[in-house]
Amino acid sequence: MGVVSLRERKRARTRQAVVDAAVDLFERNGYEGTTVADIAAAAEIGTRTFFSYFPSKEEVLFPEADVRVRAALTAIDNRSPSEGPAEVLVRALREVTAESSEITGPTARLRMRLMREVPAILGRGLQIQLDGQRQIARHLQAAYPDSLDAVSAAALAGALTGAVTGALLALFEDPDRPDDPEELKMAVERATEIALAPWTASADGVREESRA
Repeated sequence: MGVVSLRERKRARTRQAVVDAAVDLFERNGYEGTTVADIAAAAEIGTRTFFSYFPSKEEVLFPEADVRVRAALTAIDNRSPSEGPAEVLVRALREVTAESSEITGPTARLRMRLMREVPAILGRGLQIQLDGQRQIARHLQAAYPDSLDAVSAAALAGALTGAVTGALLALFEDPDRPDDPEELKMAVERATEIALAPWTASADGVREESRA
């Protein structure tokens, strides 16, 4: 891993300050009641500087949109000979939830709520999800050409993203559930394991037959 420069660290801090300011303003004033200028002022930057970090207001709600995708692609590339495609995807999700709050943190909770209320955010969220599914599916098929075709690879990638999204919707809609990040992470991982279980069982069956 290379050394992160002072300039890169400063950009990362400013970027996070923009996200934090936006989340706070969206919570207090609503999405429609918050402007880019408001966010920039709260983050103590100029409006032009805001657009050097995010192309639009809704993009602030997806600050790490590619984290899950990059984790999945890296996990596929670094797979062990004994790992099947479903096992690789479950491992990738575990690594993401261990290293980042992108899925279960305050921004994720706000994002899921606003996706139900603001069409532009819903549209952007679905676009990001579909783009990620395509990337993961293509990478899976290339990595497992003997066991996956285009349809089965797409089904696996869809099961992963669908399980995560479905679990988060259920978790964040439950007013009685404690806001415990570790509990949320475990619930999302469990949902993913359930969704991918048929593929894991299938792979186990193939391995048993090969040993017979």
